[in-house]
Amino acid sequence: MRTAAFVLALLLAQVPAPSAQAEHAADAYFDPAEMARARAALKRSHGAQINTLLLGERLELGEIDGDAQSTWEAQGWRGSDRHKLWLKTEGEYEHEEQRFEEAELQVLYSRAVAPFWDLQAGLRHDVTPNPSRTYAVIGLQGLAPYWFELDGALFLSDRGDLSARLEAEYELRFTQRLILQPRLELNAALSSDEAIGTGRGLSTAQAGLRLRYEFKRRFAPYLGVRWARDYGQTRRLRRERGEPGAGVTWLAGLRFWF
Repeated sequence: MRTAAFVLALLLAQVPAPSAQAEHAADAYFDPAEMARARAALKRSHGAQINTLLLGERLELGEIDGDAQSTWEAQGWRGSDRHKLWLKTEGEYEHEEQRFEEAELQVLYSRAVAPFWDLQAGLRHDVTPNPSRTYAVIGLQGLAPYWFELDGALFLSDRGDLSARLEAEYELRFTQRLILQPRLELNAALSSDEAIGTGRGLSTAQAGLRLRYEFKRRFAPYLGVRWARDYGQTRRLRRERGEPGAGVTWLAGLRFWF
């Protein structure tokens, strides 16, 4: 035991003590430049890298009351784990009337505020309906307990009208590739904007089911059904324009990401 202790003490005596000036203790034993490069590589691979994602959530063709309708919803981002630039777009195109029923684009700054949750702020511009509107946006997007995907936002228009939107999705996996996705969207407004057919209170609701098969993770065609209804003052305003207040749409579409 004495011999072992003597050998250990002799070995420790050969190791230089770390410099009090060194920010990282390893720099006292290894080349500081090499260690700096190693720390930079570790940081890049654990949160500081810049990534990009484009998700086409809904690209679909449907039929309601014999009329064909195309719908899209896509979003993409570029940034780090904490800070991102988001782009979101969605809308509807009426084939019989050959016009866009709705079309919007959002540009948002997003910051992670908790695990799986991002606080977002930016601008939204509605190309249609006419007259167009521009909104300031603040929202929260993330993954709730039990794997519910939530996206909620408040919109303040250039006319001073405040509105809100809540989207919720869930994925039921029958197999690793066959997935049923229920989806719910609610829109509400605190004041009326009759020029674009939006009334005060709960304005619209949509609920849908989409059954997709992921031939590849990045490529998944689907079939589904969507139910939509207008409420309150919005229902009255749109009926005056000759628009249906409710309807069921059977649809086929494609979901993709890269």
